[in-house]
Amino acid sequence: MDSKYTTIIGGDNGLKRKATIVDNLSVKKLKLFRENSHVVEKGKVNVQIAKTLPKTIPTENLQEARRNLPVYSVRGRLIEEIKKHQTMILIGETGSGKTTQIPQLLHEHRLEGNGIIAVTQPRRVAAITIALRVASEMNTEIGAIVGYCVRFEDVTSTKTKVKYMTDGMLLREAILDPLLRRYSIVILDEAHERTVSTDVLFGIVKLAQKERNGNKSNPLKVIIMSATMDVDTFRQYYDNCPVIYLEGRTYPVTIYHSKLKQEDYQYAAVCTIFQLHATTPPNHDFLVFLTGQEEIETVMYNIKQIAKEAPGPPIRVCPLYAGLPAQKQLQVWKDTPPGMRKIVLATNIAEASVTIPTIKCVIDTGVVKERTWCGWSGAERLRVGACSQAGGWQRAGRAGRTAAGAAYRLYTAADFASRPLHTTPEISRCPLAPTILLLIAAGLEPNNFPLIEPPPPDSVKSSLILLKELGAIDNDVNPKLTALGKKISSFPIDPKYAKVLLTAPEYNCLEEALSLVAVLSSENVFYTPMHKREEAFKVKQKFVSPLGDHLTLLNVYKAFCKAPLKKQWCKENYLNHKNLSYACEVRQQLLSVCQRLNLSLSSCGPSTDQVLKCLLSGLFTNCAWSRGGAGSRYVTGAGGAAGLHPSSVLHTVRPSPPALLYSELLHTRRTYLLTVSAIQPQWLYQVAPEYARRCRANR
Repeated sequence: MDSKYTTIIGGDNGLKRKATIVDNLSVKKLKLFRENSHVVEKGKVNVQIAKTLPKTIPTENLQEARRNLPVYSVRGRLIEEIKKHQTMILIGETGSGKTTQIPQLLHEHRLEGNGIIAVTQPRRVAAITIALRVASEMNTEIGAIVGYCVRFEDVTSTKTKVKYMTDGMLLREAILDPLLRRYSIVILDEAHERTVSTDVLFGIVKLAQKERNGNKSNPLKVIIMSATMDVDTFRQYYDNCPVIYLEGRTYPVTIYHSKLKQEDYQYAAVCTIFQLHATTPPNHDFLVFLTGQEEIETVMYNIKQIAKEAPGPPIRVCPLYAGLPAQKQLQVWKDTPPGMRKIVLATNIAEASVTIPTIKCVIDTGVVKERTWCGWSGAERLRVGACSQAGGWQRAGRAGRTAAGAAYRLYTAADFASRPLHTTPEISRCPLAPTILLLIAAGLEPNNFPLIEPPPPDSVKSSLILLKELGAIDNDVNPKLTALGKKISSFPIDPKYAKVLLTAPEYNCLEEALSLVAVLSSENVFYTPMHKREEAFKVKQKFVSPLGDHLTLLNVYKAFCKAPLKKQWCKENYLNHKNLSYACEVRQQLLSVCQRLNLSLSSCGPSTDQVLKCLLSGLFTNCAWSRGGAGSRYVTGAGGAAGLHPSSVLHTVRPSPPALLYSELLHTRRTYLLTVSAIQPQWLYQVAPEYARRCRANR
């Protein structure tokens, strides 16, 4: 091994993951073959540390599990290395114990001193579940010594010494304290995922460490952890810091590719599930990768219907996606009764952030939903596209967590070979306005901020222009926070929606704006069972506003708040009780920020135009204009064509409204406008005249 690495031996077979690749999966023929397989060695095909949930495992079993982790046997040497270095990169293999055990080791040796150990995660699901697990292992209540902090939920106290948090929450703390003085140790986990917040945190922590270590009064120790990453790039960024390699346990994974290209990956996934269900033992649980909540719910319904007549053991279907309520997420880790199979339907959140130990079969559809951004118009797009090779290996690795497993790729070997090696970092393809605003609020210069990989200059420029048009900064060359910008940065939401809330008192509709922004911050509130679509559609009509989806959502929220028996009411009206309850919690958090800013709480009553004008004040970049003629085709501010999504209440309205305000664009086979409302074209000239003139030139 290279001399720049310090190797800590603690695994069973080191880097050697045997992946048997069999190019013989033909889903359409409903037939699987297994002959003529060949073995290839894949270096560093790693799997993240298991993050199983607590409170379902007896304490003695938890401690036994800890002692069996590779990190436990080398904890003495590991602590020595951490004590010697202020900055280090730790590469931890499957089952090594890095995410759950290293923070505990640091606390056991009191290396945090009077400060706190911060452990960042890219996703809230991981931050919560890992914190719960570690609290159980340390035999303490969550929120005491071990706590977590995610958006709209802070479960910590003055006693907290180990704090799991999303990278976005630590980034927000840097606004008030760029030196992060509360923390003596910062662990940046899942560094390879390269979210925007993680990339920015690398820079903030680097600057904070340099200044704090300079005066030596309150030094900051930084540990960067990952399973797989571009080590050389990170090492150079952190001034040639040492790299510690922590070996783990790996198991062989047999990988099957589809013989043919699958046009309908959802159908292919369901077919594969039941082929395997009929031929594999009941204790082999399945993990299926899909792109989002809607797909997961559709596939879940199909599985439950087919399972009534299909051969094989009983089935428990568990969804897993970022917007799923916490209690629903916990179902994924609950043990199934003997003789029952668990099928987990997940987004790419299950690639690395969390690990489900019982998975033996992975079904990889090969697609992922990614955000992209048009810098010129400020329009966000959700695009369903092929995942990278690294993502494919991460997914396959889920099957080799505790024993040998198999991964079934619903795409050909040639397709896999043609894919990019790594996922494009978020900072190169996502809107940067929220992040740039946080940097400016923290007193940092966006154009000179040290990033591992600088974003496209056009993206930075477009984000600065948007913030200027929102009134958050004084100019886009040498930007300084305005009084309005300081208020916008107080909200833990997108600056556009923060501007909506701050403008609401002018339209006497802060009550309505709070409710609407809260619902938009939640997942889909409508529940449409496949076998009751017509009935659900009829029930939905009682909430529908002729002006569009935003006011329809507002009507739903108001009715939910008035309902006495909310769970029963949601069931009768085909609404998601958990998502609406979450919206209530979000609204309360946003209300507390508004109260701190002394915003006057008022209601516009039946004057719905006031609500839409207020919404337009923050979302003016999300306008589209009718092309005229039959159908519902529109042109966006960037000049692109889009249609109304079939789920919109305005989809069948004729004639089509002349102008629309939308919340997001979805790119699949076509481009759709999601969550739309009809507006008057002249409103845009009143709210954002400069942007309106730019858009007119593109239409």
